[in-house]
Amino acid sequence: MGTTSTATGATQTAVRKPLTLRNYLAYAAGDAANNLSFTMAGMFLILYYTNVVGIEGAVIGTMFLLVRFIDAFTDLIAGRLIDAKKPGKLGKFKPFILWFSLPLLVTSMLIYSARFFFPDISGTAAVVYMYVTYLLMGSVFYTLVNIAYGSMAPAITQNPVERGKLAAFRGYGASVAVLALAFIIAPQIRGNADNPEALQTSLFWTTAAFVVAGMGLYLFLVFNTREQVVRSANPVSLRDSLRTLTTNKPLVWLSAGAVLFLTGVTAFSTLGSYIAIYVQGDAQYIAWNTLAQTLALFVVGPLIPTIVRTIGKRSGYLLFGVVGVAGAAILGLAPLQTAPWLGLVAFFFLGAGLNGVNTLMWALEADTVEYGEWKTGTRTEGTTYAVFSFTRKMGQALGGFVGGLALTWAGFSAATASSGGQQAEGVAANIQLWAGGLTAGFFLLSLLVMALYPLTEAKFREISEEIAARRASVG
Repeated sequence: MGTTSTATGATQTAVRKPLTLRNYLAYAAGDAANNLSFTMAGMFLILYYTNVVGIEGAVIGTMFLLVRFIDAFTDLIAGRLIDAKKPGKLGKFKPFILWFSLPLLVTSMLIYSARFFFPDISGTAAVVYMYVTYLLMGSVFYTLVNIAYGSMAPAITQNPVERGKLAAFRGYGASVAVLALAFIIAPQIRGNADNPEALQTSLFWTTAAFVVAGMGLYLFLVFNTREQVVRSANPVSLRDSLRTLTTNKPLVWLSAGAVLFLTGVTAFSTLGSYIAIYVQGDAQYIAWNTLAQTLALFVVGPLIPTIVRTIGKRSGYLLFGVVGVAGAAILGLAPLQTAPWLGLVAFFFLGAGLNGVNTLMWALEADTVEYGEWKTGTRTEGTTYAVFSFTRKMGQALGGFVGGLALTWAGFSAATASSGGQQAEGVAANIQLWAGGLTAGFFLLSLLVMALYPLTEAKFREISEEIAARRASVG
């Protein structure tokens, strides 16, 4: 099914080609690179600042929350910059990735360099350093790179099955990066559990290596993907962007579900390292738990196209959400201190649930771009993705916030950890209960919201056909 455009003011596009394995792998490489910075922060930032720098969990959790409010502005600014840009030789989105990927990776390295560059840093100075580096990484450079990256998907293909595969490969890329992080970082934590200075040095050199690896992945993405969806070559006005946001009801519902789900995911991710170290009793379980979680994705990923074709994206979201709730229940209630291997079961079920939901979430976001174009006549990938990205970040911020608070509520002492001491009796059991309970509770709230999601598969097909008819009549 080739698509060409001869309409005035439209982008001249060659016959649409089916996506190849190289295209899918390139898109996967982009999220692998993203996760070398963003997921690195989600998995290990709080552990680094409690156990190496000596900042309490509640202070770090508060930073997650406050910085994300700044994202309300930076995400929308990035979305507007992308929508306002005219496509060039590299398209509309990839220039942003080329320009800002290196600053993103460098600031990610700086996050873990507090005591490498300033060996005696502590107190207010340490908190300021943490805020500045995390703000630059997450709210500025990650925002510019990730919104451009995520906005590409609706421009690469409109085919629902191909979109499902793109979302699945995005999940593969992310999970391979997360797995690599776990197996690279966990031995460093295990080997330097009582030596914060040595852990600081190893983390600095590791994140420096990630700068090189991440740039290779970003370049592979840029030169092996192609925008194929016909669109107007004229920049989108601010008025059009705002009009899309005020009329896009599916985006509102999806964003609400994403906030709640990502709150649960991030609380789980924030406490995951502490589960391994203090509940299962061995930092190496960071790697084994992540392996179990990642293996679940490679079971779930191939099922996504079939689920999209048969029961649809919303029903698949609900199904995988229930699996995630089951995993959270095992995490919170199983006797992990005496049978640590049960953590692998919990992480497998959690991995199946969260990866299934997350994959379908991205496919649903791409659908809301079509809805917005159908409703307003204007295609606003950048602004639509920016709004969705911001709501996801708010979920991540809330998850980091409640995860940090949960550490404090559990009785965890950063001062004791950073001096190489042992936590008080009962702290491990409290961490386990908070991790399972917070994750399950927020997952259930997300499922209640998505049960009411209004954009059905039949309605999406109707919208896509009407948009195609409009374009044909213009041509």
